[in-house]
Amino acid sequence: MAGKLNSSSVNAYIFLGPELGKKQEAVNSVKDKYKNAEVSAFYSGETPISDITDTLLNSSLFAEARIIILKNAELIKKKDEIELLASCIKEMDNNTVLILLSDENRLAAGFEDTFQQAGVPKKNCQVFYEMFEREKNEWLKQYFKNEGYDIDKDSIATILEMVENNTEALKRECSRLIHFLSNDSKGKTDNMSLCVEEWLSHNREESAFTLFTRIANGDLSKALESMAIMSTAKQSVPGILAGLTWCYRKLHDYLTLMESGNANNSFELKKIGLSSSRTKDDYAAAASRYNFEAVEACLALTAEYDALLRSPVAALESVLMDRYILSVINTKLS
Repeated sequence: MAGKLNSSSVNAYIFLGPELGKKQEAVNSVKDKYKNAEVSAFYSGETPISDITDTLLNSSLFAEARIIILKNAELIKKKDEIELLASCIKEMDNNTVLILLSDENRLAAGFEDTFQQAGVPKKNCQVFYEMFEREKNEWLKQYFKNEGYDIDKDSIATILEMVENNTEALKRECSRLIHFLSNDSKGKTDNMSLCVEEWLSHNREESAFTLFTRIANGDLSKALESMAIMSTAKQSVPGILAGLTWCYRKLHDYLTLMESGNANNSFELKKIGLSSSRTKDDYAAAASRYNFEAVEACLALTAEYDALLRSPVAALESVLMDRYILSVINTKLS
């Protein structure tokens, strides 16, 4: 039977961390072992664990192999649910595979230990951390080189400012950007940074960065719309809040430059990661609404709602995020 593993193996995997591109590659490598597998995806918090375990233990009528993907695994926190899943994987047939995914770096206390006691090898549990700045730069340079473009440092900085910093989002946006660039710009850097900024300003997908743009301008309706689009796309809320935390910290750096009279100094702006005119406009708008105290309040609110969304009330995710957005927009300088 194609793709069947050794009967002593437990076909379960735990893939964690914010580096979505490498994590997806790991998922794909598992899928490659089961070319004709039936793939089903569930979201923790939406589907009861008992329904997922029933799916794992019931054989498919139409496929020789099955892959069950369980996303947002960080929401599984109850001991009885963790133990139920762990006991279930012992009973799965050899051609059923369970993959647990989370954008977090760790799951609930005892989760991985319980799974390893159930026979899941340590090598099947991996954390994909966010790339360092140097790695992101090299990744983008190599990606464009493979496409025939010699991308400049300013273009790279613009992309990293305006696109979520994981290889899945970067690959998705850059592949669309390649089609935008004119054929005669191949291998050149003339005006590329302007082309990159123009395209990303008008065509980038909703993310923590576009949400920050709405918040910076105090546009409540657009901010709520942005969040709704990301929710529909099943984007990780902890990931969104992490991105906003990064933006608020950068806003703090920008306010420091303003205080020292260097807010228009291109070199100093580049040092804090602000290169594109669109991003500079965002932070200038945010600085007109928030002072240091307000930024600290926004960071505190972000941490508070991050904790709330990891608690049992996470089922109210959309309501909590709407309340969060309203709160940070109303946290203006006094």
